[in-house]
Amino acid sequence: MLINLIPDFFALLDSSDPVAAYRRYYTSHLRILEPYWRNYVLDPDTSHFDDVARSVMGADRQDLRAMLERTDVVSLARETEYRCGTLLELDSDIDVVLMVGVGAANAGELVTDGRGIAFVCLEHFTGVANPDTQGLGLDPALIPLWLAHEIAHAVRYTSPSSRSALRQLITESDGYYSYWDTGRRATLREHVINEGVAVEVARVVSPGHAEWEYYGYSRRQYARIRELEGVLARSVAPDLERAGLGLRLRYLSGGLSDESRTIDQYVLPERAGYYLGSRMVERAIAERGMAWTVRASADEISAISSLTAASA
Repeated sequence: MLINLIPDFFALLDSSDPVAAYRRYYTSHLRILEPYWRNYVLDPDTSHFDDVARSVMGADRQDLRAMLERTDVVSLARETEYRCGTLLELDSDIDVVLMVGVGAANAGELVTDGRGIAFVCLEHFTGVANPDTQGLGLDPALIPLWLAHEIAHAVRYTSPSSRSALRQLITESDGYYSYWDTGRRATLREHVINEGVAVEVARVVSPGHAEWEYYGYSRRQYARIRELEGVLARSVAPDLERAGLGLRLRYLSGGLSDESRTIDQYVLPERAGYYLGSRMVERAIAERGMAWTVRASADEISAISSLTAASA
């Protein structure tokens, strides 16, 4: 189901008490915004909440308003939702959410009470970098790419036929997804394959973009990762069956120091695991299809790659 929070957000901006208005908005959409804050921003129960809210409400939104005037984001989202549903043979309830975030992730996935959520924060897709909103200046044409990526995660986490370890961990947590808890408990193999599947879903649902954009890389970063592919494959191998938040951050997150990403005198490019994951899943997709692969366990996917490599 498509949920558009943009009108509700803009209705806040003329309030005489912006922080109180944002709190009302947050409470009205608690099912979405509370896990968004906890997973991608900060603990909303801390005193920093009001500081962030004040900054968000005072930011210049001219770039976002201009983008919305020229881009039918609702139609983009509906078409992406339809294409993903067909490609992935959707068998669980997933909400697709258009929202204004607080400058954190440009898009992401959530599960609340067993229901998947794929959201996109439109302040990042105005085509103009905005220091007031921390907007990345991404082309709005990339919205379907990122929504498809997050919908793939939501299917993997909530489909009744998913064999993913992440689905099991979410079930054990009463149907709620936590980036931090799953980061500590799921193996690095599961996390890397999870991102690889999502990259490949986005490639099919939203074709025609530059290769590096499917990974969220710059052109230069993509070239460096291709150059280091052999080094990356060797460095990740001993860690694939290990679990730990540090591993997820090292291979799949940005913002870490060079020191924390250094292995055997090589500094691993940020989020290199997205590229490695796509390489790890491509044979399973070719042999079994996208709908099967998005629900397969990491071991099932790896077994196909191993068998294919052995027979080559």
